[in-house]
Amino acid sequence: MTEQRPDPDAVKEFNRNLIEEFRANDGKVTGQFSGGHLLLLTTTGAKSGQQRVSPLAFFDIDGRLIILGSFRGSPTDPAWVHNLRANPRVHLEVATDSGVDAYDATARELPPAERDAIVPKVVAAAPVFADYQSKTSRVIPLFELERA
Repeated sequence: MTEQRPDPDAVKEFNRNLIEEFRANDGKVTGQFSGGHLLLLTTTGAKSGQQRVSPLAFFDIDGRLIILGSFRGSPTDPAWVHNLRANPRVHLEVATDSGVDAYDATARELPPAERDAIVPKVVAAAPVFADYQSKTSRVIPLFELERA
């Protein structure tokens, strides 16, 4: 298994452009996320205490808003995972059919048994998730986001 980390500068540039497009177009974006379920997750930096925004795909699983820290199968969790573990209070901007729904929320990391029960549903919705998990030895974390 060859684990590779994404280029940090490329990730920052991609995210910056996606965030700008999301906000300029009421949650609608082009490219690989066009027509998908996308949100902007604002976390508080675990070390810096600064606000950090991450664009993420999300899944509605049985009425629950689920995000996953796949980082495309990288050997490390994305930075936002560390931020959530340190401070689970977040702000969300969720793309909807009628625009963007913005609100505060609390993130809860799913414990192993709950995670294992939801993974098949995530894989059914996005088969690439199974590919990401197969690329890394770490267990990709799943989080539920609940409106505060």
